[in-house]
Amino acid sequence: MSSVAPATAPTATPPRIATWLPPVRFGAVDDRVVRRRIGVIWALLFFNVMSYAKQETIFPIPSVLGKILTQGALALAFVLALTVNRKLVVRPNTFLVLASILAVAALMVSIRDEVSIIGSDYRAVRLIVFVSVLWLLTPWWGRKDMFLMRCQLRALYIVLGMVLVGLLIDPGKALAFQGRLQGTIWPIPATQVAHYAAVTGGMTAVLWFAGLLRRNAAAVMFLCSVVVLLLTHTRTALVAMLIAILVAALSLFTGRKRVRKVLATFAVVALLSGVVLLPALTHWFSRGQSTQELSQLTGRTIVWTELIHTPQPIDNVIFGNGLSNNSFNGLPIDDSWLSVYEDQGLLGDLICGLIMLSLLLIAAFKPRGPAKALALFLLVYCLIASVTETGLGQASTYMLDLATAAALLMPGAPGLLSGRRGLEGPPGGLEPA
Repeated sequence: MSSVAPATAPTATPPRIATWLPPVRFGAVDDRVVRRRIGVIWALLFFNVMSYAKQETIFPIPSVLGKILTQGALALAFVLALTVNRKLVVRPNTFLVLASILAVAALMVSIRDEVSIIGSDYRAVRLIVFVSVLWLLTPWWGRKDMFLMRCQLRALYIVLGMVLVGLLIDPGKALAFQGRLQGTIWPIPATQVAHYAAVTGGMTAVLWFAGLLRRNAAAVMFLCSVVVLLLTHTRTALVAMLIAILVAALSLFTGRKRVRKVLATFAVVALLSGVVLLPALTHWFSRGQSTQELSQLTGRTIVWTELIHTPQPIDNVIFGNGLSNNSFNGLPIDDSWLSVYEDQGLLGDLICGLIMLSLLLIAAFKPRGPAKALALFLLVYCLIASVTETGLGQASTYMLDLATAAALLMPGAPGLLSGRRGLEGPPGGLEPA
């Protein structure tokens, strides 16, 4: 009697995102059209928060045209969002509920103070439309393929690609601002370039930790992001990225062998080379500034002190003075929490704090996995970077980062609009290792 070898079950291999993050290959044709349209909507939202900066570019773009293009992108995104969600189906979530309260409160303050429609009122209406587009996209939050995260990552890759192309075409203009890298094809300030580079590098690292990105592709993308980040000489973005990657890696520590190996290798390398690299790191962090400038955070603390100690009526302390351009007496505030305090008062800071706290609590209780790690990276990065950057209380890159984190943390809802699995589907865009 011949013996038959028992059939062995195929070993499960972790999915992997394709190198170029291609479109998801499943579902009906109309589903593919919807996904493409959502990708365009997200790109328009991203373009809208790329504020037109007044700086020299390789191809001169009139300021009026630049502002029309960025602000018109939001209107087009809203119209397209209505075409993909004609039934106006939305999924309630804490993040957008709090963001909506923040937007409505900002509009009420602007109307109360009778501020010019060109200023505070317009910014408040813009925030309301921005949040409305996010509401219309909520049926696609929580997808297994992390579709909106991939849309965000694609936009970041494109922007960083433009920055690097500008650097290659005209290094003089790209490094004209105190030797710090800035966008010259589209005018992007050095600090904003640093934000894009840090988030791109961090998300790439987390995807590789989770086994969703090939090693070679991840290495190239991560190194390019780090090079761009270092060329911007933005200290907060670098520190925030490193700490956020560490937190995300720790969330995967027990389930991913490569995470444990990388953290152990990094600890050994840091201990062995720390003394040798310390002078170079000190020089990079100092940026040629004096001890007094460093202690004042490049003059930021002076502005912060004046803002806090400026007398205001009690209703302005509670509700703020209306959305502004994140400045105080003509000087940049460069702190999200103080900027929100100036614009939306203590109420605004409370709502922003609740947004961050609620998302962190949801992430803490979410099962271990790539979505949780990516969300933790984005949340920790935004929390640290908000100390020296603005954007938490307005339509900004920060708002998109937090929306991406909220979409990753939300549970899926298969067939919410169509009654089929096509809108949810399997982990599309993911390839076996």
